[in-house]
Amino acid sequence: MFPEHTLDTAPPTSRPAMRAAAERLGHLPPAVARLATSPHLLDGFLELSAAFERTTLDPLARETVVMTVAVRNDCRVCVALHTGKLRTLGADGELIAALREARALDDERLEAVRTFTLEVLRTAGAVGDDELGAFLSHGFTPQNALEVVMGIGTYTMSTLANRLVRA
Repeated sequence: MFPEHTLDTAPPTSRPAMRAAAERLGHLPPAVARLATSPHLLDGFLELSAAFERTTLDPLARETVVMTVAVRNDCRVCVALHTGKLRTLGADGELIAALREARALDDERLEAVRTFTLEVLRTAGAVGDDELGAFLSHGFTPQNALEVVMGIGTYTMSTLANRLVRA
């Protein structure tokens, strides 16, 4: 139902994003090839994920958000891809394993990110003052709290779309 497009078979408006992904990664990932069925979704996800990368959250905090959403939504493609990204960032094996297994993290600061992410999801954003305060007490800012919401939105779109297209 969702073909794995090539640059020749994809909708013309998906091709620039596909080319850019292939150049950046050295190959065209099957997930990108399938998401190309919707140029709007593909462009939207790539633009949002690039914007999320520019937030003031540090790289490990961003990846904690992504992995928390990916594991919660059972997106194997995202878990695999972001496991690799965590390794590139120098994350230790225990951190990666805990994120993949939805376990508490030894790093208190990253655990604050993980639990805050889950609380935003659980409450559909209606996070209580105590839970927000716990997140902020680890050196995060109100801006960071909103950036977590951005990451949740971006990677909820990605995980749901990847599962829908059977990436």
